[in-house]
Amino acid sequence: MNHRDRDPSSGEDDDSDRETLIPQNKANGVGSKPSSTPPHSAFHIDDEFKPSRTRAAASRRSALTGSSKRYYVVLLAVLVPLVIVVLFLTTDLRSLFDRVGVGVSAEGLVSGRMREAELQAMELLRRQQLGLFSLWNRTLSSHPNSSRLNYTESDKDLLSAALFHDLKSAVLKQISLNKEIQQALLSAHQMGNVSDLGDGVVADPSFSGYDSCPKVDHRLWERRRIEWQPRLDKYLFAVCVSGQMSNHLICLEKHMFFAALLERVLVIPSLKVDYEFDRVIDVDHINKCLGRKVVVTFEEFAELKKNHMKINKFVCYFSSPLPCFMDDDHKKKLEALGISIGKIESAWTEDVKKPSKRTSQDVKAKFSSDDDVIAIGDVFFANVEEEWFKQPGGPLSHQCKTLIEPSRLIMLTAQRFVQTFLGENFVALHFRRHGFLKFCNAKQPSCFFPIPQAADCISRIVERANIPVIYLSTDAAESETGLLQSLIVVNGKVVPLVKRPARNAAEKWDALLYRAKIEDDNQVKAMLDKTICAMSNVFIGAPGSTFTDDILRLRKDWGSASTCDEYLCQGQVPNFIAEDE
Repeated sequence: MNHRDRDPSSGEDDDSDRETLIPQNKANGVGSKPSSTPPHSAFHIDDEFKPSRTRAAASRRSALTGSSKRYYVVLLAVLVPLVIVVLFLTTDLRSLFDRVGVGVSAEGLVSGRMREAELQAMELLRRQQLGLFSLWNRTLSSHPNSSRLNYTESDKDLLSAALFHDLKSAVLKQISLNKEIQQALLSAHQMGNVSDLGDGVVADPSFSGYDSCPKVDHRLWERRRIEWQPRLDKYLFAVCVSGQMSNHLICLEKHMFFAALLERVLVIPSLKVDYEFDRVIDVDHINKCLGRKVVVTFEEFAELKKNHMKINKFVCYFSSPLPCFMDDDHKKKLEALGISIGKIESAWTEDVKKPSKRTSQDVKAKFSSDDDVIAIGDVFFANVEEEWFKQPGGPLSHQCKTLIEPSRLIMLTAQRFVQTFLGENFVALHFRRHGFLKFCNAKQPSCFFPIPQAADCISRIVERANIPVIYLSTDAAESETGLLQSLIVVNGKVVPLVKRPARNAAEKWDALLYRAKIEDDNQVKAMLDKTICAMSNVFIGAPGSTFTDDILRLRKDWGSASTCDEYLCQGQVPNFIAEDE
């Protein structure tokens, strides 16, 4: 079936379980981003590997010490407001304020103000109590020494750091709420702002400027770069067949890296055999960023070669399960374009299910050639210099933040949507559901979470980030999103989930796409969703989704990645998992 005949929902193009030629239950999640969650296993003790009593005792003492410190902090946070209430109820407030120079001349007016202030303070204390109990429960349930999961030491370190971050954020929030309580009580006596008391109540300057979700420092000065200086008469013909648009964009990005290593111009695939790339990305942008002609469209390539379009050498990067990971249908489509294909052979034994780690020197040794046009097949699963490749901005030297980014029309439309519906402060959520139940349950552990559990995870991040609205990119049914909306509650308030509305002539945020007659294109909608998500303050992604991976790439390259970004319910497993068929 032609890729363009598929009908992904507006929030998702997400790659048919990340590949089309390998069943996911057999591939065991190949091609998906490895989950950071530890494997779920039954708790047992192996007598052969029991630690010594001394080490066990030391471990228990260490765990107890770490836990006790956290609990003492929370306990203090609970006791402080209770002491304030006791002092408030037992102190002669009138004589107290008389001593500091506040004269009470209108008994009735003061009494009314005090009554109002007391009610306001009691409501704030109730909110503080709910917040502290929520923090207490999260501390107990997510402690790394919990036996619910088989944590590794590195997992425990990550969870401890996340727990400390949550604790610090929550305690600072309670300090801020405590100031509101004091201000409410003092307002009845016209004493001004609590900060005027000068008694050390106000937190230090680091608190006033505290950012609970700062941007990630990617240490850009340490980036490793390679110059892409192609021989202008040598071409690498891109072939991408795995999955849907997100997979193809990653495949295209890897082809650019290979083209730079092999000093070749990259030929973008034709819309007759692949997606219509120029609708969703700006091909000319790539050349402008490099300052030279490094990519050409298929139409430009066809014009240059006239009636002599031939792939002189077709050497496959992957040999299994099919040479070049390419079926007969794709070969026929290439031949229908007038492209002559010679013998297809493999450079080495390489399986998409277990890709080997390769170096740039390996690529040069196997694929360098003096032939005018070469092809190496789909390289979506290729593992070549991964750390280098995944740097912010990619592995190539250029003058822009990123080479593959949304088209100008999509960028402007995303900005207009944010200005209309979201504002500068919002969380973005990619909530993948369609087809994900089977895909996730084939993984260990599963990544498909029940709605109530997902809502709890989302609420926790929203509370930490202190953000009032969520942008929802999803393919979920209304029954699921409706339940999710009702369960995302922070500080007693439902946090709204905002989705892109249907086309309305009265709204002008999408007018540019409408004028270009691409407003109904599914790939345009998917790229628009990606762009909005990449612009958010905090992003919550779907584990195992290349749609999410592409958003994370844009956030990393654009510098919008936050320390609060994470996969949905990261560090947890679903609290209920259905049996296999």
